[in-house]
Amino acid sequence: MVRQCRRAGARPVARFCGLLRCPGGAAACGGTFASSTPSNLPTPAHAPSPACRIDEVLARSNARLHRRAALGDGLSVALWSNQRDAMRYQPTHHTLSLYLQGGQGTFREDAPQQRGAPGKLCLMPAGHVVDWVVGEQQQFLHLYFAPERLGPLALRLLECEPREVALPELNFADDPALARLLAAMAALDWATPTSRLRANEFGHAALAQLLMAHSRRVRGVLMRGGLAPSLRRRLADWLQARLAEPVTVGEMAAFCALSEHHFAHAFRISFGCAPHAWLAAQRLERAADLLRGPHHQAGLEAVAVASGHASASHLVRRFRAARGVTPGQYRAASRG
Repeated sequence: MVRQCRRAGARPVARFCGLLRCPGGAAACGGTFASSTPSNLPTPAHAPSPACRIDEVLARSNARLHRRAALGDGLSVALWSNQRDAMRYQPTHHTLSLYLQGGQGTFREDAPQQRGAPGKLCLMPAGHVVDWVVGEQQQFLHLYFAPERLGPLALRLLECEPREVALPELNFADDPALARLLAAMAALDWATPTSRLRANEFGHAALAQLLMAHSRRVRGVLMRGGLAPSLRRRLADWLQARLAEPVTVGEMAAFCALSEHHFAHAFRISFGCAPHAWLAAQRLERAADLLRGPHHQAGLEAVAVASGHASASHLVRRFRAARGVTPGQYRAASRG
């Protein structure tokens, strides 16, 4: 049983922005062999291995990659075009797709009555298997993200644990707010740190909209092994107040009155990641807040200390790895 969670620069892109004002259109999101490809479409010779990245499948297909970028925070984006193809997806990651041009002749093999067009959205959750038939020329944007990215969002936006939330498949869905975010991402060139940072922001906003508008609350989940909701909230507040300090798993376990072994297991279930990973992400977010906030003139060493990093160089390494830009580039872009 499921129920809805509570709510809380290319030419083709310019053409698409006007289409967002009109309902209609849909688009598909590729895949490998469809077992009953229409006779007027070619039968592709590419046969992907099960459970692989969607971009790997597309690389073996008729599709053309125009550009792609890693945006940091586990997000990556790619702009593709394709035509007269057939494919199967069984992705190891979540993929959100927006069609910018064409798509009217594209459909899922199990739902041929539903056809694509510009402005429609598809979501292919990790592990789902789907066969697509691609018709005439179409252009589409893919946003790739790991399932773990949704854990912190579920906690923050929906006040529920990651295991309580599921993302359904979306097939040619209408969501103007989400479509505008992805179209804005496609309009960027992704070639400079500033544009990648902006795309990262659009990506995070898109995931928040996706979770708030389309996720389902899973009912009947056996809530075994995790932290009680009240304890989870108290622990999160306690850790937020101590981000600038070194905190050990032993101290966290003692706060929860659990053994270290049981605490580590319970934390991963309730927060969707290990304690050290959660702390690292929160410290980077604190650093980002300091870099763009009212105290943005603070020196990098001061920002590092206030956000729990060992040194300015430590912060630079972590920040670049996560966000794709240095703290200095992030600060400059935030000033706008």
